[in-house]
Amino acid sequence: MTANVKIVAVLTARADTVDRLHALLDAMLKPSRAEPGNLRYDLWQDQSDPNRFVLDELYADSDAVAAHRATPHFQNYLSQIGDLAERGAFVLNPVSAT
Repeated sequence: MTANVKIVAVLTARADTVDRLHALLDAMLKPSRAEPGNLRYDLWQDQSDPNRFVLDELYADSDAVAAHRATPHFQNYLSQIGDLAERGAFVLNPVSAT
């Protein structure tokens, strides 16, 4: 049995890009959620800093992550994100999850 993979990405908009960043992240929701190996794909916005967003992703396994990263919508995201945000991501394996 393969383990689920969780990704938590934190993105902080560069100066004057919050609306463009928000639109780019919103555009990722529907196609990412439709991927066969995607179990969860949620977008959050920080209450204390509206320039900061968090993507909360859960995949069936590492193959599903690889498939996600190969999609046209993810490649489009990659082509734009560097201009719009500072970002960091954590790729996590389950220790105790339900």
